Amino acid sequence: MAKENICIVYGGKSAEHDVSILTAQNVINAIDKDEYKIDIIYITNDGDWKKQSDITKEISDIETLRLNDVEAGEISQLLTTSNNSKPYSAVFPLLHGPNGEDGTIQGLFEVLDLPYVGNGVLAASSSMDKLVMKQLFAHRGLPQLPYVSFLRSEYQKYESNILKLVHDKLEYPVFVKPANLGSSVGISKCNNEEELKTGIEEAFQFDRKLVIEQGIDAREIEVAVLGNDYPETTWPGEVVKDVAFYDYKSKYKDGKISLEIPADLDKEVQLTLRNMAIEAFKATDCAGLLRADFFVTEDNQIFINETNAMPGFTAYSMYPSLWENMGLSYSELVKKLIELAKQKHEDKKKNKYSID
Repeated sequence: MAKENICIVYGGKSAEHDVSILTAQNVINAIDKDEYKIDIIYITNDGDWKKQSDITKEISDIETLRLNDVEAGEISQLLTTSNNSKPYSAVFPLLHGPNGEDGTIQGLFEVLDLPYVGNGVLAASSSMDKLVMKQLFAHRGLPQLPYVSFLRSEYQKYESNILKLVHDKLEYPVFVKPANLGSSVGISKCNNEEELKTGIEEAFQFDRKLVIEQGIDAREIEVAVLGNDYPETTWPGEVVKDVAFYDYKSKYKDGKISLEIPADLDKEVQLTLRNMAIEAFKATDCAGLLRADFFVTEDNQIFINETNAMPGFTAYSMYPSLWENMGLSYSELVKKLIELAKQKHEDKKKNKYSID
């Protein structure tokens, strides 16, 4: 039986560039190379696209994925042409942050009519923008903590008014977040106004729009979702931290977090979380995969925090670990995502693009 052609795209012009490379290493090593022919496309920090064909061995040295000795190529040609002249069964984008999981590259795949893993343009962009995400959750009736959002230009012009709004609406501690980044990049926990101002300046280095959220004494619980029109969920898992909060360094470098899977919660709470994860999936019209993150208080109040439309697949990642607990191995999960991408593309072909 002939191998299917798969193209993995990673790197990108984003603060989460290195996270993307880590994810790519994990996914490449997980794919059954007897079943799939793997091509890889690396997007540099400068936006150049570089391709290497027919990866047949596991990647042990992550630096080899930077493709430093490969010339940049023309984007559409790289994506639509494999070295055996057969089309790709699926493109697997492993890009985190802006230009990767925000709908932009998904739009490129749509224009080129390529089957691709994961969420479409609308789901990706709305899941990336924390303010839009919160507004969609509110429309779906999902409980959330209080928050404030504003633009960099607004803060520069009305700083004192915005600080007063934060003080009036929220209580310390608060979390300052860039609206359009993941992996906890640019996030600060602030306990007073001085820290708040510093956190705002830090976050504005990464995005023009911020969200400031009310802090809460609660457990951090996550649920993985997999599927297209009829998604399935895992039992919840818990992020157990040895640090003040779950930031970029603790996620990907220090390993100062552990995952408790499944989380020790009442069965009724677990079922509610799974149902809410499905609602979040539907709220943003997701496809393929999603990780929904929640807060659960001591008295079992539940608040949705956010969703991640392209959760990482690194050694510390919750998403594949949750599915492994359900009996779906890492390699099987990757294969399932590829199959879902093909199904989504076939379903799209049913649409008419002309009027008789």
